[in-house]
Amino acid sequence: MATPRDYAALVGLIDRAADRLRGSVIWNVNSTASGGGVVELLRPLLGYCRGSGVDARWAVITGGPAFFDLTKRLHNHLHGFDGDGGNVSDGERAVYEATLAASARELASMLRPDDVVILHDPQTAGLVDAVKHSGATAIWRCHVGLDHPNALARQAWSFLRPYVLDADAYVFSRPTFAWEGLDPQKISVIHPSIDAFSAKNQDQTPDQALAILTRAGIVAGRRDGAAFTRDDGTPGRVDRRATVLREAALAPDDRTVVQVSRWDALKDPVGVLTGFAEHVAARSDAHLVLAGPSTDAVTDDPEGARVLEQATDAWRRLPRSMRRRVHLASLPMSDPDENAAIVNALQRHAAVVVQKSLAEGFGLTVAEAMWKERPVVASAIGGIQDQIVDGESGVLLSDARDLAAFGDAVSALLQDPYRSRRIGTAARERIREHFLGPRHLAQFFDLIETVTAARPSVRPVEIGTRGSR
Repeated sequence: MATPRDYAALVGLIDRAADRLRGSVIWNVNSTASGGGVVELLRPLLGYCRGSGVDARWAVITGGPAFFDLTKRLHNHLHGFDGDGGNVSDGERAVYEATLAASARELASMLRPDDVVILHDPQTAGLVDAVKHSGATAIWRCHVGLDHPNALARQAWSFLRPYVLDADAYVFSRPTFAWEGLDPQKISVIHPSIDAFSAKNQDQTPDQALAILTRAGIVAGRRDGAAFTRDDGTPGRVDRRATVLREAALAPDDRTVVQVSRWDALKDPVGVLTGFAEHVAARSDAHLVLAGPSTDAVTDDPEGARVLEQATDAWRRLPRSMRRRVHLASLPMSDPDENAAIVNALQRHAAVVVQKSLAEGFGLTVAEAMWKERPVVASAIGGIQDQIVDGESGVLLSDARDLAAFGDAVSALLQDPYRSRRIGTAARERIREHFLGPRHLAQFFDLIETVTAARPSVRPVEIGTRGSR
């Protein structure tokens, strides 16, 4: 578990920041209040900030289907993939700018010159100008990128660069993600982190994890004790059930291989399903659980329902005997802490956790599973390479599309419990040393002192529904 020393370091850090930031508001602005890595990053850290007196707030922009189709396309292009194959030319600027115009006016009306605004990802890049005109400090943080940029990535840079040039600072998750054409003096590299005390990462006993999975309808049976501690410290209980596509429910003692991700083509759920069916199932007794958020709850990702449908089609094409060992779980999202507790239980109950992404910004689900002492098999891309030391604290796949190699890596761990435990123990220590909240906040507060920057609120507001403060 996280130690009292870990917690004391985090609280002390935030207390010092509260003294330095007295009178300032730190805003974070993104495009969704649920689902995805940015939300996972913001919610716990903002909670710690507010609890220690930092006036940290969170605003969520709104937009229509055309806007989110475009920004999802930009997201894919920044990863080097063509996504839906649509355009990101200057002709798309009208949609982008018209959507952000109302949000820009509303945000500017709430800002004062001593405030700091952290804008996240392509959806918010067009708000930099409004923040600067208000006199506040503008930080643009890009969570996605590509180690070796291609023409698609550079096309996305060309589209977005004019909007972010005037920001006071740019934050990237890896040095290789930083764009050409930006002032190198303004670039900072800050690895994301997980919160060891959150509902998603707090300790669960094996019985507690099973009770949560049973209550959520993922594992068969009836068990008491599906309780957890919410992020605000109050008691919580899992009451909502996941929607699971399956032939039969998991038994409590079934071993599982688990991937938890948004339903996103770049997370390659169909590849994971196929790789398991063709290269793992015959060599073990394990079941595969592919889990993601209910697609109705993720408003900024128009591809989610389509990718889930593709995974469903692939599942239906499996022989019935194989379908009995593959489970597609859409997790309830109406209560974020409840969702987090279910994810926590899925990862802790897993024999092996996988993240076979085709592209990845950082991949916090890897850090989450490593913190829980799970052996992780993941693609050697993006920030996953920063988290896993291959063969020591996890297993890296040099080619995410090589399904046979994926199957070999997963099967080897399933067949060697001693090696799995050794890797899991090393994985937790790797996360403790490098990827917990105190390090992350310390770097951001250093950036605050340099260009006056930081991070915001636990309860988001939708821009356009809130007046001046």
